[in-house]
Amino acid sequence: MTGADVLLLALGAVAVGAGALVVGTRHLVRAGLWLVVCLGALAGDYLVLSAELVAWVQVLIYVGAVVVLLLFAVMLTRAPIGPSDDLDRPGWPAALIGAGSGLGLAVLLVDAFRWSRVDLPAAGTAERLGEQVFRSWVLPFEVLSVLLLAALVGAVVLSRPDIGRPGGTPPGGPAGAVEPPRPVVAADEGGRA
Repeated sequence: MTGADVLLLALGAVAVGAGALVVGTRHLVRAGLWLVVCLGALAGDYLVLSAELVAWVQVLIYVGAVVVLLLFAVMLTRAPIGPSDDLDRPGWPAALIGAGSGLGLAVLLVDAFRWSRVDLPAAGTAERLGEQVFRSWVLPFEVLSVLLLAALVGAVVLSRPDIGRPGGTPPGGPAGAVEPPRPVVAADEGGRA
């Protein structure tokens, strides 16, 4: 076992542990920060595997953009920052499903390959990867960018109660407005007005 193998296993363990903390924490903001750690460990795995371009794209796109978008959406929608009762569900069903799926995939892969060695293709270059991304996959990237933009605009609209109301006033009236006094109606002996 070489040093690269040890580093790959260590970064993989960090990624799996951080991924478990993403789904296991009751704090939404902490889940986003653990997602940064998980995606950063995956970028480190890519660096160990000599895929530098993929590693830096992982850092720029996922860590730099998607996680920041997630945290901005949490802040803009006024989601609870502390522990949330909505996130405090029993975890054993999900753990059972995840463990069963992982075990099933491991058995499937061991059965399919029977520990045979597979010859790897020649290492790709940034030029070949760029050709594939910007020729074959440009439309899905553009659709994803429009989807993320729509999610951000939706978060802003949901967080601002004055958008879309007549006169631009929030539901309770303008900030600092005092509600006018209600007329007092005398009631008779039966309690009716």
